[in-house]
Order: sequence, then structure tokens, then C-alpha cells
Amino acid sequence: MVYKLVCLGNPLLDIQFDVTKEYLDKYELKENDAILVEEKHMPIFDDGLKDPSVKLVAGGAAQNTARGAQYLLPENSVVYFGSVGNDKYAEKLHEANKSVGLATRYQVQPDIGTGKCAALINGPNRSLATDLGAANHFKPSHLQKPENWELVEKASFFYIGGFHLTVSPEAIILLGKHAAENNKDFVINFSAPFIAQFFKDPLDQVVPYADYIICNESEAAAYAESHDLKDKSLVEVATYIAKLPKVNSKKPRTVIFTQGLDPTLVVRVDAQGEAQISEIVVHPLAADKVVDTNGAGDAFAAGFVAGLVEGKDLFENIDIGQWLAAESIQQVGPSYPFPKKTYPGKKN
Repeated sequence: MVYKLVCLGNPLLDIQFDVTKEYLDKYELKENDAILVEEKHMPIFDDGLKDPSVKLVAGGAAQNTARGAQYLLPENSVVYFGSVGNDKYAEKLHEANKSVGLATRYQVQPDIGTGKCAALINGPNRSLATDLGAANHFKPSHLQKPENWELVEKASFFYIGGFHLTVSPEAIILLGKHAAENNKDFVINFSAPFIAQFFKDPLDQVVPYADYIICNESEAAAYAESHDLKDKSLVEVATYIAKLPKVNSKKPRTVIFTQGLDPTLVVRVDAQGEAQISEIVVHPLAADKVVDTNGAGDAFAAGFVAGLVEGKDLFENIDIGQWLAAESIQQVGPSYPFPKKTYPGKKN
């Protein structure tokens, strides 16, 4: 089997429920943020399972993106790697992925439960609190198994969720080196502000392999602060990242900053080392159509990498990402509409 796109991340069961600002304050959580839980946060998961608004969704940022890309691409286009437990939560993940035709090659931890993420929804805002569980125990050796490495060798595109920097930077570098040596496209999503804040060194180790970097404005601001760029504009930060040293010099690096409803910022460095800067207007969506913004960034990344796989140009890929993100936020949780919709094509 040949899967064109390989995705790597932390598979989680999302426990999504509605909360108040006071509930977030109780656990010292911020709106529109993402953290790894401490002991004081553990009661949140039980609170969620008891809440009448609770929804259980197969999640993990890169897995959301993998499902979204497979949603748009022909059958058997995407395979996803991560680590799960041998439990009912892993079964739910298998079921959700199977429903959209996503192939998984999980590493199974017999004695550790599948990871979970509390997605706390307060109106249009969401706060993510994650207990990685089995996802925290992924090993590069799983990729190196002959039956798995064969899939890596046959793939042409790689997508890495930044959350995996907390688990196995070695696995990311393993894939990054393969992509660079074989002139394959390698995409990294910064995923959350805390990655740049608290996992700066592993992030800096993998950026040289990235052909494409995706992040939102909050993640960009966190990167700027951790790299002494906080007095710089978003354009200057994106340009700085785009010009960082790159292992595969055959391809320019493209940096994409999403900004919610504000234009998507794109910076690409040309062969002469000059930054080409573009802003792509986001398609408007009536406020009364917005159901749930959780997973919007994952959906954008899914549309973008699906376009890459199909050989479309940069700006159409961004348009596909914006379109799929708009479709996703009209659903509950990080999910996609059924019956399945088809990208209508770029509008001028």
C-alpha cells in the first residue's frame, strides 16, 4: 500500500463540554490556550464525563488534520502514526478514523491508558487541557519497523503536529532527515503557544527540516517572545523563521500565520534569499453559522496539506485550508460535514 501523506502526532480522546469563565479561573486556565495537565487539573476529566453537554470526539491535533486530509483526498491517501493504550478509548479512535478511511499504525501500550484532552468550551472560546497518557510513550523504533518504514519510504509528504515535540523529537527528526534527503515535503505545525515557550530547544532542532511551517498568531507571539523577537511585527517574525537555516536547500521555506478572521499571512523566501510576503483574505462566514471553533486550525492544516498532496499551488492550498476550516467550525468538535462535501474551487 502507498500512502502519499504520513502524519505523526498524539492521538487523544477529546472530552468536550461547556464551561463558564469561572470554571476556567478555578483551574487557572486561559481561554484559547492549550496546556499539559498537572495533578491539580485531573478532576476536569471526571467533571467532563459527568457533564450533560459532554461530547466524546476522536482527537489529537495531528490526528484531526490527518482525518481532514483523508476526507478531501482519494481513498488510501493518508496514514497516521501515534501511540495509544489497549482500551475502549483506542477503539473509539479506530472507529472514528475508519469512518473517513484514515489508516492508522498505532504503537500500542499495554499498561498505559489512551491519552485524553478536555476541550473546555466557553462561547466562541476554547481551552485545551491534555493528559497525554499512552501518547507520551511513542518511540522512533515504531517508525523503524520494516512494515512501517516501508510506508515512510513510499510517502511523498509528511505532516507533524507540534505537540509531538513534547513526546519524541527524535521521531520527528528521523522523518525530517528522510524527507530532506529525498526532497519530499515536510510540514510542521507549531500547535500551541506552550511549545515555543517551554519546548524551544526541540522546536529549534526540527525547524531546519521544515519546508512549510503553520501556526496561528498566538503561537507566533509565543515564538517571538522565546526567541527575543517580541518587539518585531508578525511579518518580521514570519520572515525571520522563513530565513532560518534549512537542511534541504532545494526548496524555499514557506511560513503561514493564520489569524482567525483576519487575513492569513504568508512569507516565502525565494532563491535570492528575498522574502515574498502575501496576505490572503479569509472567506466570511456569518456568525450565526459558527457552532464550534475547536479544531479550526487543524482543519486549515488538513485542507492545506491535502492541496499539497494534489499538487495545487500555494495560494489555492491556503484557500482549501480556509474553506475546510469554515466547514469544520459549523460542526460539533474537530470534525467535518457529512454527507461529504467537495472543495468548490478557488474564487477570485
